[in-house]
Amino acid sequence: MKKLFPKSLLAIVLCCSAGIRVSAQIRDTSVTPVPTPDQQAAGLNLSGPLQAQPYEIADITIVGTQYLDKSLLISLSGLNVGDKVVYPGGDQFAKAIQSLWGQRLFANVAIYVTKIEDGKIWLEIELQERPRLNNFVFRGVKKSETEELIKKAGLRKGSVVTESMKQNAIGVISKHYGDKGFRNATVNITERTDTSQVNASDLVITVVKGGKAKVNDIQIVGNDNIDDTRVKKKMKGTKERTRFTLYPDIESVYEDSTELQENYWKTFGFLYPSRTMEQLDPYFRFKLFSSAKFNENKYAEDKEKVIAYYNTQGYRDAVLVRDTTYRAHNGGVNVAMQISEGKKYYFGNITWKGNSRYNDSLLTRVLGIRKGDTYNQELLQKRLLSSEGGDIGGMYMDFGYLFFRADPVEVAIHGDTIDYEIRISEGPQATIKEVRIAGNEKTNEHVIRRELRTLPGEKFSRTDLIRSNREIANLGFFNPEKIGMDPIPNIQDGTVDINYTVEEKANDQLELSAGWGGYIGLTGTLGVTFNNFSLRNILRKETWDPLPSGDGQKLSVRVSSNGKAYRSYNFSFTEPWLGGKKRNQFSVSFYSSYQNPNAYSAYIYGSTLSNNAYFKVLGGSVSLGKQLKWPDDFFTLIYSLNYQQYKLKNYNYFNIPGFSSGTSNNVNIKLTLARSSVNQQIYPSSGSNFLLSGQFTPPYSIFNPNRDYKLESIQDQFNLIEYQKYRFNAEWYVPLSRPKGSDNKVFVLKVAAKFGYIGRYNNRTTLSPFGRFELGGDGLSNFAIYDRDIISQRGYPVYYTSDPRMNSETGQPTGYEGFTVFNKYVMELRYPFSLNPSSTIFGLAFVEAANGYRDVRDFNPFRLRRSAGLGMRFYLPMFGLLGFDYGIGFDRLQSGNGLKDAAKFTFMLGFEPE
Repeated sequence: MKKLFPKSLLAIVLCCSAGIRVSAQIRDTSVTPVPTPDQQAAGLNLSGPLQAQPYEIADITIVGTQYLDKSLLISLSGLNVGDKVVYPGGDQFAKAIQSLWGQRLFANVAIYVTKIEDGKIWLEIELQERPRLNNFVFRGVKKSETEELIKKAGLRKGSVVTESMKQNAIGVISKHYGDKGFRNATVNITERTDTSQVNASDLVITVVKGGKAKVNDIQIVGNDNIDDTRVKKKMKGTKERTRFTLYPDIESVYEDSTELQENYWKTFGFLYPSRTMEQLDPYFRFKLFSSAKFNENKYAEDKEKVIAYYNTQGYRDAVLVRDTTYRAHNGGVNVAMQISEGKKYYFGNITWKGNSRYNDSLLTRVLGIRKGDTYNQELLQKRLLSSEGGDIGGMYMDFGYLFFRADPVEVAIHGDTIDYEIRISEGPQATIKEVRIAGNEKTNEHVIRRELRTLPGEKFSRTDLIRSNREIANLGFFNPEKIGMDPIPNIQDGTVDINYTVEEKANDQLELSAGWGGYIGLTGTLGVTFNNFSLRNILRKETWDPLPSGDGQKLSVRVSSNGKAYRSYNFSFTEPWLGGKKRNQFSVSFYSSYQNPNAYSAYIYGSTLSNNAYFKVLGGSVSLGKQLKWPDDFFTLIYSLNYQQYKLKNYNYFNIPGFSSGTSNNVNIKLTLARSSVNQQIYPSSGSNFLLSGQFTPPYSIFNPNRDYKLESIQDQFNLIEYQKYRFNAEWYVPLSRPKGSDNKVFVLKVAAKFGYIGRYNNRTTLSPFGRFELGGDGLSNFAIYDRDIISQRGYPVYYTSDPRMNSETGQPTGYEGFTVFNKYVMELRYPFSLNPSSTIFGLAFVEAANGYRDVRDFNPFRLRRSAGLGMRFYLPMFGLLGFDYGIGFDRLQSGNGLKDAAKFTFMLGFEPE
């Protein structure tokens, strides 16, 4: 556009900055300027200074922009066609410039008068846009950190590059690394022009993190009654680092360290281990498992924890007077805190008011706080109402008093003693009105509803609510950490609605494996387990995905074979609620296996494989389990009828003279009394499992008292197998720690004890090799087709002698008939790395001891094989359990051999061996 005036003369504003008031004017001069031809054509007379007068804006043009909408910019300026402006001397132009500059989109703003005619004025707004962000790169940080930094810094391609943007990014990134302990991190942003696009810039963000600041010393003063060790122990996120030096760098911020030195000797501090450790602290400090990295956020939390701890010790007036962090000489961080403890308080008289359901004496006994106990407000609130049980609120809520309230009120303070009156509002007993279930996309609602203890029309009970949560979790169909229970009280009618929410998880399992090993060649296994099967929909094609599901039944099919040497088929079906009204678990299973011992010699010597030797097993079982109500409803009684047929032909594995060919039949009844109170199946963190079983064949010998079976051939004796068998298993799960906000992610101690015995009814019979116990090894039963209870022991192969001094790999046992008595003890310390239902992972450290005995007369509970080691468990919904253990058998250690000769790696797939 052709301008009528030189810009040097008619520019109102050039390159103005935000916050400066700008006025449009023409420079006054004593020299009369000569008008240009354009000026003469415009009718302007410059023979003297221009007079301020109003003009009507005839037109506004925008120049210099590339991305922004011009009509929007005119609107933002506040100038519109038709508006009246005073020129020169008016302030409308200055306001327009300030408005546009305030958008922070421009590097320069100028307004020009291009024409004046007949009381009208033509304006041109010239803008210089700031560059747009085309790209940005991070240097000095890991790729995994870049995405998080981009989100926090708010960097977006195409946005306007401003100084404010860059300073904000520097601040956010510096704070991010400062919170992670990199207190000395530096951030520098370099802007460079991007020549690939018009008016574009790239940002190069260079981060130098430096080393993480570690806590060198924590100095605590003012703690006259609680020593440093106890206070520091409460600071979970701020720990001192290990130190060993003969020249300590002792700094005192709030108190003279010399005085502390004298107090230690004058008050006989050397007689107290804790004070002695404090005295040695400047010279020697050993911290093995604690991180000393300083984190500002965790330090802020730790300061609150320290005061909260003081409150629990009776010092309710304790305050943190002041604190500071400063750089130590060795580059670390020193922390100094000054505490005012105040006076220690005690509980006085505690009286009750408003209670009618329970008398005062019972409430006082449950509260468990006596006169003279150290004052602890947190403990008082916990005893009144707690989610962990054993509280007064739980007593009331178990009888429907959902609207119960207990307000502890301080009624008197006598010196250091505080009297309380606990005012109780019991309210009406709440009746359950509606129970709603949401989130079950695959599982039918009746499968969940039948597990609930909270039924419409019954009184509300917190215990029943917690028990319902456990039963839903133990179904195995849902994420146990996402099971929601939301009681919604209706105060108007004294009822409560309960909303349950669940999150489905995949729990069907596929077992597919193949391998090549040694003499057996190719081995393959295919197995599928549907844990939420629906038999009633088996004929409805639209429900197959891949099989009908949703009714909580279990269907399992498994085939394993290596062709000619070994094959096995298994099928089982379980209905957990036979009839649909009671928890009657019905199960049926069938299995068949075949093994040809000549397959190995045929492979080794290249001979033709013949079928003149084999071992076949055909069996099935039917069982019915019934939940009991006494002694409590955690008990289950299971009846099962079992049948196995064993066919041998030239099979000498058992090394029993005369028993290499023949047929044996095993008909037995098994009674099992079990109790399970674990909170969930995959990673139990509390509860226990107990099992007591008895397995009995018909007492054929008792029916024939005059028959001496031992005079008959072994084949005849083992035609109808006869025995009585007893098993006892006990497992406890004890949580050792419980972080806030998590009920399951805790260290858990598992303790287990197991015992088994199999014997005869009388001395006229011979106990067969079937049904006995096999100890050692990994517990896998692919080739244990001779019907035995396989008891694994980590760190040991399968062993056949009860003498722990005999190496079962080199010692020569007398035969393979198995043990008749065994005992086993296990301790495991577990910790979960992930409780995600898509991949539950936990590690463990174990110690265990076990042994087997050929006769009850040889039984010695203290003659045990001992082992210890580490392991990992992975629960994947599709494949079930994957486990690894590395154990060292202490009784395998021999002179001249290394530790690795006594170690054994164990792999498990699909199930946890017994």
